[in-house]
Amino acid sequence: MNDSNHTGFGGATARSRKPRAPNAPPASHTTIAGTKNSDIVYRDLRSAIIAMELTPGTVINEKELTQRYGISRTPVREALLRLSEDRLLDVVPKSGTFVARIPLSAVREALVARRALEAVTVREATARASESQFIEMRAIIQRQRETAAAGDEAAFHNADDDFHAAIAAAARLPGIWDMIQQIRVQIERYRRLTLPQPGRMAMVVGEHEAVLEAMTRNDADTAVERMAHHLNKLQLDIAVFRDMWPDYFVFDPAVDSELLEE
Repeated sequence: MNDSNHTGFGGATARSRKPRAPNAPPASHTTIAGTKNSDIVYRDLRSAIIAMELTPGTVINEKELTQRYGISRTPVREALLRLSEDRLLDVVPKSGTFVARIPLSAVREALVARRALEAVTVREATARASESQFIEMRAIIQRQRETAAAGDEAAFHNADDDFHAAIAAAARLPGIWDMIQQIRVQIERYRRLTLPQPGRMAMVVGEHEAVLEAMTRNDADTAVERMAHHLNKLQLDIAVFRDMWPDYFVFDPAVDSELLEE
């Protein structure tokens, strides 16, 4: 474990940066109708882990969770089991429960799958998108530009998702975006590490603009190529971010060497 770990729920250039202290997501005092307590705990913890508010190695205290939510241990344990099955928590006998490190092999597989799926949505959206949908995409990019200028990483991340979702919607293939959401859990944790890098958000805005420009010219081949370039940046920079936060990643030389060489 590294010094950034804490107890409780509460073309890149390598540089040292102390991760921001995780914030505890608010406890859900009012139960949503039809939502089990275990679902609420699962949802809150999952969101905090993916957003890197709870960083790899963070101790998850079962007793503290029961007190925070005012519930028994059974629903808490159910939530923790589901998160373990999602590979977001590690349960270590006689040691405790910890936020899992990011497996590079899962990142690689998810990146390959996402590139293939987004190539389909970009190509179809180029052929099918209406002018109003292109206007919507331009507005999303402008929102990204503004949130980048404000340094609002969370809002920028949401706008980034909105751009990719808008492409899938214009392609009339929204289900593909749902599929991407399901496979990209580990990618999202890694992406959150990259956003604070100086110039990263501005670079993403430029890459999105390049994709949209090709789409509006009805040049599907170029649009797909530019989207692939955009997504490939995440893979190209993995070695740098792994070296910056080695305790955040699981690296198996026999499996992951190819990932760091591509």
